[in-house]
Amino acid sequence: MTQLENVCLSQDRKQVIIIDQTQLPNRLEYLYLDKLEDCYQAIKKLQIRGAPAIGIFAGYSMYVLAQQYVGLPYEQFRAEFIRQKEYLNSSRPTAVNLNWALERVLKVVEDNREAGNEKIVELLGREAEKIHEEDKEMCLKICEYGLTLLHDGDGVLTHCNTGPLATSRGTAIGPLLLGAQRGMNFHVFADETRPLLQGARLTTFELMNGGVDVTLICDNMASLVMKNGWVDICLVGCDRIAANGDFANKIGTSGVAILAKHYGIPVYSLGPSSTIDLNCPDGDHIKIEMREPSEVAEMWYKERMAPEGCKCYNPSFDVTDHSLVSGFVTEKGIVYPPFEENFRKLFG
Repeated sequence: MTQLENVCLSQDRKQVIIIDQTQLPNRLEYLYLDKLEDCYQAIKKLQIRGAPAIGIFAGYSMYVLAQQYVGLPYEQFRAEFIRQKEYLNSSRPTAVNLNWALERVLKVVEDNREAGNEKIVELLGREAEKIHEEDKEMCLKICEYGLTLLHDGDGVLTHCNTGPLATSRGTAIGPLLLGAQRGMNFHVFADETRPLLQGARLTTFELMNGGVDVTLICDNMASLVMKNGWVDICLVGCDRIAANGDFANKIGTSGVAILAKHYGIPVYSLGPSSTIDLNCPDGDHIKIEMREPSEVAEMWYKERMAPEGCKCYNPSFDVTDHSLVSGFVTEKGIVYPPFEENFRKLFG
């Protein structure tokens, strides 16, 4: 595993290895996972995070776990696979890539019954690796398309974390890393992204490692930075895109988009086509994950920053209205309004 490769298999292919993102940027620690509960908790606790990365991790996890009950009769094998799949799927309900990847590996189990369990497990491993390789290719294409929106010297504002830690190569900050490799210069303003500080802990870490000029700002500084004329474009990720172009992303994204609209700054969301859910008509139908109050009141502090018993509202995501989005950058190109019509043209 390279320093910023977020997920891979162990050499004996019996464990999934991930970077524990909760320890960054101060410690680079790896987790070696081969138990269902540990895989569930890795997603739930954000040790692995980012919609594409979660999908990749889910594929590898189901492959590793299936090796442990390969000797069961097929019907029991299938039942156990489904039980574990559904449990893993319950860890984070908003990101569509998790369910997408789990359904994809389930199809391998159900389409190859006559091949025998050992062959099925072998095919599961291949499918998991295929999901990973496809994401690498998709991310590179997204980066290339995204780079066409940027000019040398641009000021860019981003929210949350969308680099190699959250994907395989990067989505929303991927074009910045790719541009830097090609000698382009940008100045990035990275929102800290309360309450879990993915921007502060992870985005700055990745951009600095990639040689990109980055300034960390608190979430509530975005308006002033935009007013000062320092931002030419906003690039953000996405965890689920509804058919009409409403999209769920890390809490605070909708605020960024509203501010950008006021200041006349374009907003683009970058992500693979697997993030588009054409069965979800609009943002009102996206289930928003609620997280523990402790993340707001005490997680990053030596002592509590709110009184004991204080109620905390802690949604993990918000939904940005499609009217605030300039376009979606996918591996098949940039999709502009009207989104529902153009999604269906491009993705069927």
